[in-house]
Amino acid sequence: MADVGEVLMSVLSTIRVPKPGDRVHKDECALSFSSPESEGGLYVCMNSFLGFGSQYVDRHHARSGQRAYLHITRTRKAKVHTKFYFMIYFPQGQFCIFPLTLSHTLQVQQWDGEVRQESRHAADLKQLDNGVKIPPSGWRCEVCDLQENLWMNLTDGKVMCGRRYFDGSGGNNHALLHFQETGYPLAVKLGTITPDGADVYSYDEDDMVLDSKLPEHLAHFGIDMMTMEKTERTMTELEIAVNQRVGEWEVIQESGTTLRPLFGPGLTGMKNLGNSCYLNSVMQVLFTVPDFQSKSVPYFSYSPHPPLPPFSKLGYGLLSGEYSKPAPDPGDENGASEPRGDQIGIAPRMFKALVGRGHPEFSTNRQQDAQEFLLHFINMVERNCRSGPNPSEAFRFLVEERIVCQQSQKAKYTQRVDYIVQLPVPMDQATNTEELQEAEHRREEGDSSAPTVRAQIPFTACMAALSEPEILTDFWSSAVQAKTTATKTTRFASFPDHLVIQIKKFTFGLDWVPKKLDVSIDVPDTLDLSALQATGQQPGEELLPEVAPPPLMTPDVEVKGILVLDDSTVSQLCEMGFPMEACRKAVYYTGNTGIDAAMNWIMGHMDDPDFSAPLVLPGCSSGPGTTPTESLSEEHLATIVSMGFSRDQATKALRATSNVLDRAVDWIFSHLDDLESMDVSEGGRSAAESEGREPPPGPRVRDGPGKYELFAFISHMGTSTMCGHYVCHIKKDQQWVIFNDQKVCASEKPPKDLGYLYFYRRVAE
Repeated sequence: MADVGEVLMSVLSTIRVPKPGDRVHKDECALSFSSPESEGGLYVCMNSFLGFGSQYVDRHHARSGQRAYLHITRTRKAKVHTKFYFMIYFPQGQFCIFPLTLSHTLQVQQWDGEVRQESRHAADLKQLDNGVKIPPSGWRCEVCDLQENLWMNLTDGKVMCGRRYFDGSGGNNHALLHFQETGYPLAVKLGTITPDGADVYSYDEDDMVLDSKLPEHLAHFGIDMMTMEKTERTMTELEIAVNQRVGEWEVIQESGTTLRPLFGPGLTGMKNLGNSCYLNSVMQVLFTVPDFQSKSVPYFSYSPHPPLPPFSKLGYGLLSGEYSKPAPDPGDENGASEPRGDQIGIAPRMFKALVGRGHPEFSTNRQQDAQEFLLHFINMVERNCRSGPNPSEAFRFLVEERIVCQQSQKAKYTQRVDYIVQLPVPMDQATNTEELQEAEHRREEGDSSAPTVRAQIPFTACMAALSEPEILTDFWSSAVQAKTTATKTTRFASFPDHLVIQIKKFTFGLDWVPKKLDVSIDVPDTLDLSALQATGQQPGEELLPEVAPPPLMTPDVEVKGILVLDDSTVSQLCEMGFPMEACRKAVYYTGNTGIDAAMNWIMGHMDDPDFSAPLVLPGCSSGPGTTPTESLSEEHLATIVSMGFSRDQATKALRATSNVLDRAVDWIFSHLDDLESMDVSEGGRSAAESEGREPPPGPRVRDGPGKYELFAFISHMGTSTMCGHYVCHIKKDQQWVIFNDQKVCASEKPPKDLGYLYFYRRVAE
């Protein structure tokens, strides 16, 4: 055996110290869902900081030559988790073990976990020397004398009540109003303070945050954090309580019955990583679809371009049944108790980090909209499956929009790609109007015993609202060369293999505050959409001429015949999240008449097929479909081609964005469907051109009969998509199964009438 000192020096040379920004994967294997609690524990490479289960560490050593690993095991004793850390090295197939001791502070600093983000105000928070001292109990709102849901501002020590909830409970908004008057950003919820922390909210950042100086900030007002005890519910607990009062929490989770736990392949639970139930629910449903299942194979490859490895890993973890095992009872040392429904399951930490990387919302630990996440994930799949099988094609379909000018009776047809059908909720079609009015009247009279009545909306009414013609009152008709009234009808130009329907439960009140419609909809098990199939141009029907509307000129801002755009209005619209070119058009076509007029234009033209296309001003020599006078940058072209796009696609993107590289990259990723006909191949030529044939006329879609059966639905509990909880129900072998994070059970009463997203599959003829 080699000299121990030489071997040790050789091993030490491969060890890196984690730097700020390095992610240490101490909780999950990079190639499986093994964890420190798994048999054999987890081995963390001390160079790449990737974790490996005991079944993969030998292969990683053989492939990489790495010889230093941190071995982490976690054993369960009574109700205490104990960690053991060892350093391992592999000299000529052997290994030695050195026990290590890490302080809790060092673990927190160097080993990442799922925590709230540190507030940007915490480090330098201004605290007034006003002599205010807060007693350990007996708090009241300084404005209205409320004694619960109280928040102390960490700048001036003012104690005031929290926000009013949708049902009228909670508080009177005095803490929020105090922030709006003073700008003092941080507040702590009194009653949640313990030696371990407290609920801290940043009004400026509009989120629950971490305050690393909380003991110091509390001590400023005479509060000893180490002696405080929890006397009030946290915000998470309060949200659950509010939902329980509504009733949907218990109904959707089937809390009133004893559910039978299920285990096996395709019945694997997912751990909640902190408001990650939206991700858990969506991925459980997607891996019921055969196209996505085909991407789920055991993965261990060092190929520089592996096919969606975290995606494949997640699918294998869910479908294999390897992790579908009962979780031991925390109080059962020998693991002899009966299964409770909770599973060991999988914790998709790496997958969540990857899918949310760079996204302003999905990279956080905040609750998100499951529908928005589904579209975000489909977009990622689209970008990463350009040269191979694309599972998102299972949901892709074409929508035909037919606009008829009521003055000339001439029509215009456009097609767009979509993945989700959004069904409106016509509240005026409720079948229990009298019950709703009676309950509302009793609440207005102050009757606290008034029952919660849910609006009963027929599914047929939702479909009718979707299919009935929409009246356009400000349509510019190329036939009459003026604005007039038109009707727009939407139909299916193709029927996908799998159809996703979103019930548009979330809307805005008269005060623009988001709210959720409390409705019950009799969603059917089978669906026939054949009557909504598009027919295209009808015999004898005339089409509207392809003539662009004239630009709107305003004399007082006209310079050499060109309208000068108001940059401030454009910026305001962009800050609201609208595309830059759409904002420029809105300002241009409303003649710089202000933000309100521009916003109205955007609202009326969001469905236009060229909504995000570049604005071409009169007198410009270039525009869509023309050759600009300036030549395109070869460097920019090469950069885009190197990303996997053809030269033709790169050229189109640069021409559409005035030869600006950053904008061209954004443009090309937001117009993937438009570019589907230009298949990517080596050499910059499309596959169709290489074979000497015409490229396909549009994006690839599957088509077939419009008859479907329901196989899954995702439900939401809470007041908005930004809070609450998601669960999903999936039909497996004719049995409905509820997936509630780590709980996987046979469903007794699937609440199909309270769903948010519904998933149908085509019925074979």
